[in-house]
Amino acid sequence: MFHTASTARREVAIVTDDVSLPGRLAVPADAVGAVIFAHGSGSSRLSPRNARVAGLLEDARLATLLFDLLTPAEADDRHNVFDVSLLADRLAAATRWLGADANAGTLPVGYFGASTGAAAALWAAADAPRIRAVVSRGGRPDLARPKLSTVRAPTLLIVGSLDLPVLELNEEARLFMRCRCEVRLVPGATHLFEEPGTLEAAARLARDWFLLYLPD
Repeated sequence: MFHTASTARREVAIVTDDVSLPGRLAVPADAVGAVIFAHGSGSSRLSPRNARVAGLLEDARLATLLFDLLTPAEADDRHNVFDVSLLADRLAAATRWLGADANAGTLPVGYFGASTGAAAALWAAADAPRIRAVVSRGGRPDLARPKLSTVRAPTLLIVGSLDLPVLELNEEARLFMRCRCEVRLVPGATHLFEEPGTLEAAARLARDWFLLYLPD
């Protein structure tokens, strides 16, 4: 995927809860918004899938921040991987960090979450009026059930058409949400969007949602 040479990229560290969480920030010169990624269980800031989605967003003039929600030691404990409240706290810390960044601090912000990261994104968005949009890819919004009714940011739930168990969970979660919320299917996609062209289709849906709600 093509990336414009005018995008500034750098490795960063987000310090919170006495831990340092590594990340990667990319800011196009003419950015109109910023998207913070929350990866799913067993993944990290180096996730090839999220990197591909981030590249498409950057080409659409959206800054991206991918970071590790857990340290390696924390990630070894499966309880932490599914501790949505903890993950949401880390996402909130990353949002505060981004707000203080000299290059991206004034940009409107959205969240992109995958799998359990989508639950963390919704949980954090419920407590963060600054967040203007949330996109979930193959997400588990049901894990954020206590917070769903208080999410105000327009939310897009992207699900593979063949991922029937997760589709059902997303449809049920939508019933609890009071903000604008849509479920969009990617035809022929399973949970990980590994089928040819399906991840790109999901990325385009995410891009269009963010471009609709992030720019002033």
